[in-house]
Amino acid sequence: MRVLGIETTCDETAASVVQLKAGGGGTILSNVVHSQIAEHAAYGGVVPEIAARAHVELLDNLVRRALEAADVAFAELDGIAAAAGPGLIGGVMVGLTTGKALALAGGKPFMAINHLEAHALTARLTDGVEFPYLLLLVSGGHTQLIAVRGVGQYTRIGSTVDDAIGEAFDKVAKMLDLPYPGGPQVEKAAMEGDPARFDLPRPMLRRPGADFSLSGLKTAVRLEIEKLGHTPRPGEVADLCASFQAAVVDVIGDRTRAGLRLFREQFGPPRALVVAGGVAANTAIRHALTRLSTQTGVKLMVPPAQLCTDNGAMIAWAGLERLQLGLTDGMDFAPRPRWPLDASATPLHNGKA
Repeated sequence: MRVLGIETTCDETAASVVQLKAGGGGTILSNVVHSQIAEHAAYGGVVPEIAARAHVELLDNLVRRALEAADVAFAELDGIAAAAGPGLIGGVMVGLTTGKALALAGGKPFMAINHLEAHALTARLTDGVEFPYLLLLVSGGHTQLIAVRGVGQYTRIGSTVDDAIGEAFDKVAKMLDLPYPGGPQVEKAAMEGDPARFDLPRPMLRRPGADFSLSGLKTAVRLEIEKLGHTPRPGEVADLCASFQAAVVDVIGDRTRAGLRLFREQFGPPRALVVAGGVAANTAIRHALTRLSTQTGVKLMVPPAQLCTDNGAMIAWAGLERLQLGLTDGMDFAPRPRWPLDASATPLHNGKA
């Protein structure tokens, strides 16, 4: 069973073919990704109109390349999956419309995929993780702790009440005039800095529940910059980045520990702690979660870095998971810029899915 996956929810245009393994898990036959970093660098962030236009220009060729790299003819596909949200509406419409057109033209099943569900299920593609498990989703737009109990069965245990972790990294980078994308630049600078130089807060630490808050920490960094009375020098930039990253690491460790405790209370022992999203590539965060895994006895699963950021393989795999269960969608499926995994949860304070 083979599915073509299409991803266009933000600034990566991606297409992939994934094949189901007989014993569980999947084989990535191709995974073609075009990052639009160069197109958006001059603006210091993603410009939705530019992103959507780039998806239009790139996607047909990327689908062709994905099929060629997989050595799979279009007729040999068993289904088409496309990310239908959440994300930038213009980009979502491009991928969703393309996926529908391919499915309609080829008479193939179509799966409209929740981008967050694709992240949630990636560890099943790479490592065959069994349900239930706790997902820590950390990206530029999302910071959530989700109990993953089965395909389509998600319970939100914690979320950010303001900024996402990746968003906070990017905003701190902008304050310090670091290049776009900011998250990796903050991590790089932090390696040379003193994490004890600036006394920054750890929002929500040891609070009830498992919610996150990053806005106050971001503001504290700005206030420290203002106290300097001058543009931060290279050493000060490194120390600010190290202090900020250390605070984020402490918050993630504490909130994830709380999430594991709440998971056990509601669903019993988790099979694993799974981390997904672009921020999962941060080495300091990975080390902190590895320590937490050792302390709690819960296996840590982190997919390869190229599968933590947006890609088509995760969309194709989510499509395979759904196709096996007979969960397909019609041509009338509408794009969803906001699409929470746990529809029964209280809407997030920051208005995000």
